[in-house]
Amino acid sequence: MGWGCAILHSAVGISACSTNRDRVQASHRTAVEPRYCSYRAPTARLTETVNRPASGKGLRTSTRMAAQPVEADIAEKTQQAELIDGKAIAQTIRKEVAAEVVKLREKYGKSPGLAVVLVGSRKDSETYVRNKKKACEEVGIESFGSTLPEDVTEEEVLKVVQGFNADPAVHGILVQLPLPKHINEQRILDAVSSKKDVDGFHPQNIGCLAMRTRDPLFICCTPKGCIELLERSGVQISGKSACVVGRSNIVGTPAAMLLQRRDATVTVVHSRTPNGQEICSKADIVIAACGKPEMITGDWIKEGAVVIDVGINAVDDPSAKRGYRLVGDVNFAEAKQKASQITPVPGGVGPMTIAMLMQNTLEGAERTLGSQK
Repeated sequence: MGWGCAILHSAVGISACSTNRDRVQASHRTAVEPRYCSYRAPTARLTETVNRPASGKGLRTSTRMAAQPVEADIAEKTQQAELIDGKAIAQTIRKEVAAEVVKLREKYGKSPGLAVVLVGSRKDSETYVRNKKKACEEVGIESFGSTLPEDVTEEEVLKVVQGFNADPAVHGILVQLPLPKHINEQRILDAVSSKKDVDGFHPQNIGCLAMRTRDPLFICCTPKGCIELLERSGVQISGKSACVVGRSNIVGTPAAMLLQRRDATVTVVHSRTPNGQEICSKADIVIAACGKPEMITGDWIKEGAVVIDVGINAVDDPSAKRGYRLVGDVNFAEAKQKASQITPVPGGVGPMTIAMLMQNTLEGAERTLGSQK
């Protein structure tokens, strides 16, 4: 069984590298605060050798270039990866969406509309839906919703979806997952009109994403958010090697296709890959979406790689106020010692998913209203 991925369903330009002098100074700091969003490529570093005679007197020093790459001595490294601030980037996108919604309303006299279908009373699903409604209110998108009981029939859910398909005020439809076991999830998702499929799960949208000569109407929110994080952080994708850990329909597979569309050379590592660590450790860009807490350890990360951690997992922690803490699929403490840029958990990919949902809904409204002129 393939790895699952846990999702909260939830700049352009590269800065100059640090000089060797800066790196030597950095190595003497006892603590380094993470900085934000500028790429730096790995370089060789200078090391200072201290030679002590047998007598213990007459210390002398010499400076030489390290014969081994930086990876060989990570324990001595104090420079940490720069954080990719998903919260800040997502907030910027929300402001952009809000501004475009105002223009849309002025032009057509209508606002974008998003409908959310919730089945059952799962607390996590209720929280996600509540957050989506709050985001809609923030950017000026009209929110519609239908909350159905746990024991609702599949036909009743289909009827609700079809009703939103026919509603001209609704430009995007989202079915909150997971659905109860007695409902065929695929049948419900396929029933959503491809023109309102803001989740990007419809086979037509996924199929177009896979074809170089076609453009999907919508792209899955979380993978789209991953690419936005890379591009808005000034990370070059074209010509780079990328590794996607996980092959789910929701994140891994579409993320790999999006990277390939941007001319990266992409490898997908999954539960049947025998040498996943070896493959991943050679990648310039890593997107971790395997749903396994902290599975991607430091030895999976190439020196200077950019790491996007999609995972969000609750692990027991008696010292935490809630008795648990949230971690990603990447061991952050280890990976930040080798990566050039990395997303934190929480505060990385999570906020981007809802921001992309707002963006997709706006795009759906622009497309629909524009065609009615």
